[in-house]
Amino acid sequence: MIKRLIDWHLARWKHSKNRTPLLIRGARQVGKTHAVRKLGESFKRVVEVNFELAKDIHFIFQKDLHPERILKALEAHVGGKIVPGETLLFFDEIQEVPEAITSLRYFYELMPQLHVIAAGSLLDFTLEKIGIPVGRVASMYMYPLSFMEFLAASGQGILVEAILDGNVPFSETVHDRLINFVGEYLAIGGMPQVVAEWVSSKNAKECFNIHQTLIGNYRQDFEKYGKKHQLPYLNALYRQIPHFIGQQFNYGNIHGEYRKRELAPCIDLLVKANAIHQIYHTAGNGLPIGAEVNLEWFKLIFLDVALSQSILGLDLASWFSEPGAEFVNRGSATEAFVGQELLAYAHPQQKAELFFWKREAKSSNAEVDYLFQQGQHILPIEVKSGEKGALKSMHLFLQEHPNSPHGICFSARPAYKMEKVDGRPLYSVVSLAHEEQKQSLRALI
Repeated sequence: MIKRLIDWHLARWKHSKNRTPLLIRGARQVGKTHAVRKLGESFKRVVEVNFELAKDIHFIFQKDLHPERILKALEAHVGGKIVPGETLLFFDEIQEVPEAITSLRYFYELMPQLHVIAAGSLLDFTLEKIGIPVGRVASMYMYPLSFMEFLAASGQGILVEAILDGNVPFSETVHDRLINFVGEYLAIGGMPQVVAEWVSSKNAKECFNIHQTLIGNYRQDFEKYGKKHQLPYLNALYRQIPHFIGQQFNYGNIHGEYRKRELAPCIDLLVKANAIHQIYHTAGNGLPIGAEVNLEWFKLIFLDVALSQSILGLDLASWFSEPGAEFVNRGSATEAFVGQELLAYAHPQQKAELFFWKREAKSSNAEVDYLFQQGQHILPIEVKSGEKGALKSMHLFLQEHPNSPHGICFSARPAYKMEKVDGRPLYSVVSLAHEEQKQSLRALI
């Protein structure tokens, strides 16, 4: 059974004195339902209600939202008692019944001893309409497996521990081995179903087949949240966005008779579905880092780096044989990998955001891949697909932002330090993880 970062956080939630009902948020098939069921093994009983399958119980939430009445109706439906402190009540695909989302606040206010978790693949669309009761319902965000979760699932707990400790320089042999694992991750990705298949069979072809199935599943979702006239735009974006990863997005680059006013709302839909993530431009002059965001300038990355490459029809098997060459040939995938890692290691109870910097002067092409807040400082992050690079944009950023003490360059090179640049290998993005995420990672070992 694959261990996940969220397992540690869910166990803490279970025993918290200040516990509120919990919403697990994230894209389809990143492991939300599995994580809740795994937590359920620590309860005497789990009552799971899937609102997409059990449409005959929607009416329970339409009369009123009193928890006691709802529980009695659910007990009659499942044929057993729901006991606060002993039972985990799990509402899956809760976006199908907005009243059930609203009812969570009353479970908190009138029945705080009951453990209630809800999840839904397209949950953000409903939340946008009805909102979340502040202070009465908490959120926890899930992403595909991070590289460290992937290593742990692959039986490499010793390497996970060594990377987390970060005190001893790795030998060339260990470094090369870890870079090979990064290449493996870039081919397999972090979708739980694919990782489970890879861990059990090492059958790359079957993993790639699962990629195609997942891509098809996400396309089928378009009809659930897009209007009929938007479906061609959603399909065009989904098919073409992988071509422009690592670049500032330009609506004019989408092939076809499409205009910004047609495409922009569909990008918003894909973001709400968590199929893509936006990386916004910010001046990076001070905190909070998003205070000077420019909503018109953004880049995009996909939910999962392997899915993104699969949509392009690229040969993923080459990551196994020549990862060093592939880092050079597929620099955009390497950059997306780092973004995906930064999201995965952010605090799960806050919606993570990604930012980049670009000099706003028209005559300048200086651009830094990511800006990252560490304590009270903003750090520029560059991702180099090869082993060498001048890092002119990073040095320019540091020169114009004296409050940024240094920059970080992630590459296939071993760790190094040079002037104000902290060079780190690609497998060590976890060095920027939130402290609680580092604790949860140690629980994987």
